[in-house]
Amino acid sequence: MADICEKMEELGVIPVVVLNDVKDAVPLAKALVEGGIPCAEVTFRTAAAEESIREIKKAYPEMLLIAGTVLTTEQVDRAVAAGAEMIVAPGFDPEIVDYCLEKKIPVCPGIVTPSELAQAVKRGLTRVKFFPAEAAGGLKMIKAMTAAYTNVRIMPTGGINAKNITEYLECDKIFCCGGSWMVKGDLIKAGEFDKIKEMTAEAKAIAASVR
Repeated sequence: MADICEKMEELGVIPVVVLNDVKDAVPLAKALVEGGIPCAEVTFRTAAAEESIREIKKAYPEMLLIAGTVLTTEQVDRAVAAGAEMIVAPGFDPEIVDYCLEKKIPVCPGIVTPSELAQAVKRGLTRVKFFPAEAAGGLKMIKAMTAAYTNVRIMPTGGINAKNITEYLECDKIFCCGGSWMVKGDLIKAGEFDKIKEMTAEAKAIAASVR
C-alpha cells in the first residue's frame, strides 16, 4: 500500500477513466504513458472495465492500474485477477474495506464526513479518497475534517480540473488528485488519443510545478 501511494504522490494526478469499449483501452494507455502519467483508475461503471484492465496490463505492465467505483467484493476479486493493484470505492463500505484488508489488497475508500474518516483511521488507513470533492466542500472541508488526523492524507476526486488542481496539490493534506478532464469520454469515443496525450502532459506539468 505504501509503495503504491508513494507512486501516486509522485504522479500527483490520477486519470479517472470510463471505458465503454475494450478496443480503446490500449490506445488510451499509450496516450497516458506517453503523456507522462503511467497510471489509470479504470472505473467499474461499465462492462468493459475488467477486460480493459487486463488488456492494459498486458500491453503496459509498468502502468499503475487502479480499479475505481468498486461496489462489491466480487468486483474486488475480478479487478485484482485482471491486474488492478489497488481498489478505490466512491464511498466507505465496511464490507469492501474489511475484505480488502483481510486479503492484503491495497484499498482507498471514499469518505465525505468525519465519521467515515474515523472508520477508515480505526482500520489503520491513512490514505483515503474524498468524493465528490468540489460538491462536498472542496479544500476548505478537507482542511477542517483532517485537522484532528495529522497522519491522514487525501485524494480528492470529483470536480478537479486544470484550473483548480494547483490549489489542491499545494495543500499538505493532499497526496494526489483524481481527475477525468484529460480523459473525457467524448475524447475516448472519438479516438482523439493525441489530444488525450497532450492534455495528460499538461496535467503532469502542472503537478510537477507544484511538487
